[in-house]
Amino acid sequence: MRLIGADGEQLGIVDTPEALRRAQDADLDLVEVAPNSKPPVTRMLDYSKYKYEQEQKQKAARKHQQQVNIREIKLRPKIATHDYDTKKGHVERFLKHGDKVKITIMFRGREQAHPERGRALLQKLFEDLGGL
Repeated sequence: MRLIGADGEQLGIVDTPEALRRAQDADLDLVEVAPNSKPPVTRMLDYSKYKYEQEQKQKAARKHQQQVNIREIKLRPKIATHDYDTKKGHVERFLKHGDKVKITIMFRGREQAHPERGRALLQKLFEDLGGL
């Protein structure tokens, strides 16, 4: 197997017992980093420190991921002007914050016979929010 030292230098190709002996002499662990290569690559390192550093890298990667929330706003086709303005303000705030917004138009009873009113409400909201 190919052996890499603790500081990253190549120590050459050695057999397994020799690699284990060198790692024990240096008070380090022998970790196989590339098992599929010919010959397999092993590295002498402090495994607990290596594991801790890998966890820190994963934690930092998760921290820098941006999480997108989907916010839902429910409207009725016969919404009052003030209520519409309030809901529109919520949608603006969510969009400026970087969230996605799902608009749901709820139809009840005879309102279901006029789906064009719902489309008109969505179109009006879309036009009012224009620049976002």
